[in-house]
Amino acid sequence: MTRVLMEGSEAIAEAAIVAGCRFFAGYPMTPFTELLENFAKKLPAVGGTSINAESEIEAIGMAWGALATGARAATGSTGQGLALMQESLSEITRAELPLVYFNMARGQYDYYQATRGGGHGDYRHIVFAPIDVHEAVALTQTAFDLADRWRNPVMIYGDYLLAHTSEAVDVAELEFPPLPEKTWAVDGTLGATGTSRNINPIGMTKGVKGIEPESFWKRLQTKHDRIAESCARFEAESIEDADLLVVAFGTMARFARYVVRQLRREGVRVGYFRPITLWPYPSDALAEAAQGVSRVAVLEQNAGQMIDDVRLSILGEAPVVPIGGISSDEAGFGIGPLFDAETIRERITLSLAGQEVPR
Repeated sequence: MTRVLMEGSEAIAEAAIVAGCRFFAGYPMTPFTELLENFAKKLPAVGGTSINAESEIEAIGMAWGALATGARAATGSTGQGLALMQESLSEITRAELPLVYFNMARGQYDYYQATRGGGHGDYRHIVFAPIDVHEAVALTQTAFDLADRWRNPVMIYGDYLLAHTSEAVDVAELEFPPLPEKTWAVDGTLGATGTSRNINPIGMTKGVKGIEPESFWKRLQTKHDRIAESCARFEAESIEDADLLVVAFGTMARFARYVVRQLRREGVRVGYFRPITLWPYPSDALAEAAQGVSRVAVLEQNAGQMIDDVRLSILGEAPVVPIGGISSDEAGFGIGPLFDAETIRERITLSLAGQEVPR
């Protein structure tokens, strides 16, 4: 094992390249810019290509083209830039292309965008929310594997802290089970009419005149149901006798976990739950973790978005209350006063006492 001190953006780019990513396109927007810069530095050395596109729309269009040839390709932005990509994200899902994309977000305000999306039609993306750089390295490689395995986009949902925090990490290649061959790829090797391939987002089938949209949509629905059954991930601690369960995601969960561990050492009966996948949401695991608690406290850096999924998971078995809120720095990058262990401790303590947390 060789551990190297790396900033998150560099480590994530290294992990993607180790996973076989050979094409990346993006448009600079902090805190995503640093990820784009690292791909630009590192991809040429392995025979890959990184393009600084004219806009986010061009970037995802370029990624679409690379994916269609069977290459491992990726793109990304902040939430604002991903808003411009929503049409292509939904179309790429229906074309069943294995896109990996990164949201190096400005805070945790993009939860709805990440889990519900703004594109059209029935579609779903696997969404990973790493807690730190070490986990981001592993989940980035996992994202490329799952994208190919399911022929479905996968998002890595990060933020400013993940992009700019330096950690000692080992970016070693992970092993995964063998993947099916990409017999669908339009790679230029089959030019004859009888053997040509067709990738499209509307369900057209080669040799069949017209389309059958209902069967096409139902097939995708079945696939997304299977993803939901098999891909949910979570982390939980100290839930066996907890009176209060704290739920948090992403880098905010790192602070929550630290405070919960402190309180546990002091004998306070508080537990911790973190969804690693925001979709599929680990609802069954959360419902089980919340059994017997008097209250579930949701810590998120926004006006209240993940709390909807927590309530849907708990289904009234315990009160679900917010202990997070809008918290940002002057630049809008999302590093506000909520990212402070003492602040979080105070909010958890108020919730334990049954008091309302000011927002």
